[in-house]
Amino acid sequence: MPNTGIVKYHVKLKFEVDGIVEKADIIGAIFGQTEGLLGPEMNLNELQKVSKVGRIEVNVDTKSNTTKGDALLPMSTDISTAALISAAIESIDKVGPFQGKFLLVGIDDIRAIKKKIIVDRAKKIIQEWATKTISEGEEMLRDVYDASKPGKLTTFGKAQLACGTGVFDSPYIILVEGRADVINLLRAGFDNSIAIEGAKIDETITNLTSGKKVIAFLDGDRAADLILKELQGLVKIDKVLRAPAGKEVEECTPLEISDILKDVIEPTTEQYEVPVQHQKSTKRSKIYENNNLAYQGAPNFDNGEKAKDDPQITSAIKEAYPQINETLEALILDNSKQVLLKVPVSELIKRLDSLEGARYLVMDGIITQRLIDAAYKAGIEYVVGHRMAELKKSPEITVRTFEQIGIGN
Repeated sequence: MPNTGIVKYHVKLKFEVDGIVEKADIIGAIFGQTEGLLGPEMNLNELQKVSKVGRIEVNVDTKSNTTKGDALLPMSTDISTAALISAAIESIDKVGPFQGKFLLVGIDDIRAIKKKIIVDRAKKIIQEWATKTISEGEEMLRDVYDASKPGKLTTFGKAQLACGTGVFDSPYIILVEGRADVINLLRAGFDNSIAIEGAKIDETITNLTSGKKVIAFLDGDRAADLILKELQGLVKIDKVLRAPAGKEVEECTPLEISDILKDVIEPTTEQYEVPVQHQKSTKRSKIYENNNLAYQGAPNFDNGEKAKDDPQITSAIKEAYPQINETLEALILDNSKQVLLKVPVSELIKRLDSLEGARYLVMDGIITQRLIDAAYKAGIEYVVGHRMAELKKSPEITVRTFEQIGIGN
């Protein structure tokens, strides 16, 4: 193709001629039979002279006494001109002495295709660079680090779609657009999302979502509208949620994600820990013999701007905070406020069940009722995290957010 400046569109057509013709005959018919139809300024010869139309590519296939094939016109005009020329070519009814028919297959926006290729390549470059230069101070690299942790990010199905490990046993499935979205939801405590990876929905999605509640959580742009239409034709969607207008899911903060999903599903992972030395446990296991909580009343926390706690406790939490903030990990401290254990939030409840000497829990995540139940059983007296879900009452566990004790934003 000669240099035609910035190609904007590829006009794709197919044709069928009731006779044997060659490429030159097809090109001649396109130029000759459209000349003058739309005025001199839209003649293909003139448009080629000013680099608005590139060299026309034609493929022919001759069988018996019929010629079939396709043609491609690279164009740098506006879309209206491209559409008019496409319609003019469709009006061609003869090629040489033979009857012929031309049909528009489609008009591809080359800029959109190039943009996607560039963005996909840029993401790959960033991922390759990030794996070699992990820095906890940069959010992008932290995402890559989180993605490498076992039991968090995995793949599913023949298409190897990126997903969280929770998709296999969760009653809810969150459909997102890409791998980066899955990673961001993991950071926010949701491990039951899977990436659909493009507008063409893989059969893996329909198989995985069968019999489950399905939430579509898509970007706040026009492309997501098209993806949603494709999804709704293949999957029964119970709820559609979107990122803020003009924003992608992978760009949302954990708090934004939690706010968007809060009325639909609770986080499926808890969040982060601090080290502690072992002490003798005073677990409340006997209270749980019938799987029912023995406590009542609201969790012990203030609704004011800042809670008033023992300065030693607050000091220990402030020291622990940088170790777990935005890591999806938790620290468990003993009675002396020494680190007993550091553990991923996704493993927190399981580890609490067998832990001795736990008294304080500092976590990078949302405090859920399930976590409070496990903490109460383990003998923990103080829990602090980024946010609280709606909790039952407990006079024996103090529950705080980092904001309430003057840490973080």
